[in-house]
Amino acid sequence: MTSPQTLEPAPVADDGCCAPEAPPPLSAEEAQQRALLFKALSDPNRLRLLSLVKSSASGESCVCDLTEPLDLGQPTVSHHLKILVDAGLLHREKRGTWAYYSMVPGALEQAAGLLGNL
Repeated sequence: MTSPQTLEPAPVADDGCCAPEAPPPLSAEEAQQRALLFKALSDPNRLRLLSLVKSSASGESCVCDLTEPLDLGQPTVSHHLKILVDAGLLHREKRGTWAYYSMVPGALEQAAGLLGNL
């Protein structure tokens, strides 16, 4: 009669070859910055403002030219523009009594890339 053999599990290599490396989790500050950006993009009027500025022939728009297309008052449009500037999407340049806005180069592409890097 033969003696029963005991089967032992094969050793498992712990080299992490099968698990993809995940990016580190967001810090509180990074999450706050991204939320500020996404909050700025979450308003239809702000999306329209970005579109108007981006599509202008000169690459910039005066706040005085942005009120009529949105059918909003100047203070409301200025408020939305400030949020877009604070989020890093628009650049503001003061000329006399008017402010002119232009897109921050690469800002929209960077915003799109942030979603893929979560």
